[in-house]
Amino acid sequence: MLKQYLFLTKPGILFGNFVTTLGGFFLAAQGQVDLPLLIITIIGTTLVVASGCVFNNIIDQDIDQKMQRTRTRALVKKTISVPVAFIFANVLGLAGFAILFFMVNIYSFLFAALGFFVYVVLYSLWTKRTTIHQTIVGSISGACPPVIGYCAVANQFDYAALILLIGYAFWQMPHSWGIAIYRFDDYRNAHIPILPVARSIKRTKIESTIYVILFMACMNLLYYFGYANIWYAAILNVLCVYWIYLSLMGFKAENDQVWARTYFLFSVKLITIISLGFYFTASAPTQALIIPLPFL
Repeated sequence: MLKQYLFLTKPGILFGNFVTTLGGFFLAAQGQVDLPLLIITIIGTTLVVASGCVFNNIIDQDIDQKMQRTRTRALVKKTISVPVAFIFANVLGLAGFAILFFMVNIYSFLFAALGFFVYVVLYSLWTKRTTIHQTIVGSISGACPPVIGYCAVANQFDYAALILLIGYAFWQMPHSWGIAIYRFDDYRNAHIPILPVARSIKRTKIESTIYVILFMACMNLLYYFGYANIWYAAILNVLCVYWIYLSLMGFKAENDQVWARTYFLFSVKLITIISLGFYFTASAPTQALIIPLPFL
């Protein structure tokens, strides 16, 4: 039974957000990691993300039963009731938000709240079912964990945090569309208007290539502004050039599903290497480029 509750939180998504939260934390820490703060930040962020995933499971029950990869989820099979799942989601969320607010700082709390609101309300309840722009909306929530990690250490919102927010959002686009092409039949059967289903796979490949280039350009700004060293720039650009190569190879692919699986798996490897690599490649900028938030 405990295993079913664990799967309700979507462990794959939790692990991905764990890695990107580490990335933001490492970038701000510049090799001087405060381990207690890191553990607290990871726990708080993971609990908030887990809560959002459980709420997503509740909202998507009708969709999940139409998709091959999700039709065995606990809420679809009725092995966990909706009221129990709702309580579970609230407990996780309240615990996570409390940890970030009282034990980390207001910046991490606010970006956790932003990511949660976008994922549960704007994405799950609204755009996922109504528009091809769902992926753009969802990308904002996926880009919040590295900002949470960064702000936990920096205790400010600066150019690096903004670059992380925009850059990781750009990364979400080709990554998510790669999954959508790989699982094309599932999304079509569930009538989800994601780009490859609502428009075409060819258009999705074109836009994916554009977003890879935007991701590459944006993330290079960390080196330009002095937040990361030359080794970061070298690794980032080598990985991104190969990702662009994979993007272009998609136009010649004989089997779109096989290509898409390789494509999105590489995106996972890329973001993992970049995020964990910040432990070794972060550097101190010559000037603090703080962006004031008007409500703080």
